[in-house]
Amino acid sequence: MRTRITELFGIEHPIIQGGMHYVGFASLAAAVSNAGGLGLITGLTQRTPELLGQEIAKARELTDKPFGVNLTFLPTFNAPPYAEYIQVIAENGIRIVETAGRSPEEYMPLFKQAGIKVIHKCTSVRHALKAERIGCDAVSVDGFECGGHPGEDDIPNMILLPLAAEALSVPFVASGGMADGRSLVAALALGADGVNMGTRFVATQDAPVHENVKRALVEATELDTRLVMRPLRNTERVLNNPGVERIRQIEREKGDAIKIDDIFEQVAGVYPKVMVEGEVDVGAWSCGLVVGLIRDVPTVKELVDRIMNEAEQIITDRLGRSLGATVQNALETA
Repeated sequence: MRTRITELFGIEHPIIQGGMHYVGFASLAAAVSNAGGLGLITGLTQRTPELLGQEIAKARELTDKPFGVNLTFLPTFNAPPYAEYIQVIAENGIRIVETAGRSPEEYMPLFKQAGIKVIHKCTSVRHALKAERIGCDAVSVDGFECGGHPGEDDIPNMILLPLAAEALSVPFVASGGMADGRSLVAALALGADGVNMGTRFVATQDAPVHENVKRALVEATELDTRLVMRPLRNTERVLNNPGVERIRQIEREKGDAIKIDDIFEQVAGVYPKVMVEGEVDVGAWSCGLVVGLIRDVPTVKELVDRIMNEAEQIITDRLGRSLGATVQNALETA
């Protein structure tokens, strides 16, 4: 399957593994790339630029396929040394970076000087257009269904993707609700050039997270995510658990007077406890509505092969039948 995204990044399948805190290590990124997609190492999970360089080296030992690095620009006063992270990324020969969070505009000259292609995660068309204007090579359009931060507009992908297709010139992928071949075909039909998957890749054998996390995802339904930090305009979609219920109770009690310090214990430093130690009920960790479609824990290769086979079957068989025998024959021989 060839799209503008496969051509831009030199990958076989239009499937990107999103950057995920304490999930996007070298082993998962390499597994996704070896399966024909684009794997991403989560840069800020590595506490220093030097550690990121070591993680990139590990991935190089595991794959000779293209992979990239996710770099999230955080709205904090004590910002990480982004220029140093970018320098390490460039020096280690990485030519694809997924940016997220705040606008990467300040650092675009550094990316461009190093010949790095940038795909920026956006939750609205206006942000996607800004990313295009500042020189991003592609964007990841995140619908309201997505795990993590869906923005504040609450527009689902059935509406957001066609709007993005009408407005953008650069390639874009659909993020949020992506899990299988049906998701991929739907995203392509709505104008996207591929998909970005986060939660679905966590529930794979190759994901370097505790088995309790994978079990929690398989057992959850589409009714088991919650939105937290909405009063702080930092909305995050997470898997419901006792820690999340404590956050929501505090939010109800504090109302508009709530401050981040009021819920700090349930949101700060949670990921090592969840992903490494398996304490899945301790607090807020990102999870998309797509969890309702997760029913097994395959290898990454099994998952990617399944997605591509299902997508091909839908396009050539189900859609072909609906268009008539002549068109179906044309699709099968193309």
